[in-house]
Amino acid sequence: MNLRQILQKTLPALPLLVGASFIHSALGAGYVVPSASMEPTLEIGDEIIAVVPSYGWGTANLPFAAQIPALPHLRIFTRLPHRGDVVVFRAPANLNETWVKRVIGLPGDRVALSNGHVFLNGKALPWHDKGLEQAELTPGTFTPARRYEETLPDGTHHDILKLTTAGTLDTVSTFTVPAGQLFVMGDNRDDSADSRVPAKDGGVGLLPVWNLQGKAVTVLFSWRNLKRLLLSV
Repeated sequence: MNLRQILQKTLPALPLLVGASFIHSALGAGYVVPSASMEPTLEIGDEIIAVVPSYGWGTANLPFAAQIPALPHLRIFTRLPHRGDVVVFRAPANLNETWVKRVIGLPGDRVALSNGHVFLNGKALPWHDKGLEQAELTPGTFTPARRYEETLPDGTHHDILKLTTAGTLDTVSTFTVPAGQLFVMGDNRDDSADSRVPAKDGGVGLLPVWNLQGKAVTVLFSWRNLKRLLLSV
């Protein structure tokens, strides 16, 4: 096949490719949850939809952003997330990977942890015990956990899982979130390499706002829910 024949076959599809790239980078995109770090809110393999313009638009939204090391870290129409938002972002340690976590601390917030409890600007985020749960460590491997409802200062709340209150990630000395960065956590608090773990050690560290790709707004498809449905038939 010569070059002319190749162009004749590929050019008709070019508008579709350009359109798909625009939609993915400018409007919304689908992502697959890669781990159990956001249980019980999101489960392994859940397909989620993220709205890209929620926090403005940046070069991190470009599909090829990870392939250009010198790409300027630009954002326009930037809006910070609200505390409690579930966000998708390029992992600071590997821009080829998209991760999902919950925003807990905004720039200027003072954050600390003691026995697993988050302290935000000097006040502990309240927990409401919701009983026993099963946490999925890896696909098909479960362990007992405790489920709590955690409430943020504005009254919004979300559920979390705790395996222990004396883990290595359960105590963090007070620090202030720097400008242009976010403190994010997984809802599965003892199985999440989030802002409590530096990027050099495989975690998120403090998340630069540039890395944001959008706000997770809905679960499009859940393998575990499908399995539950099939088992109930």
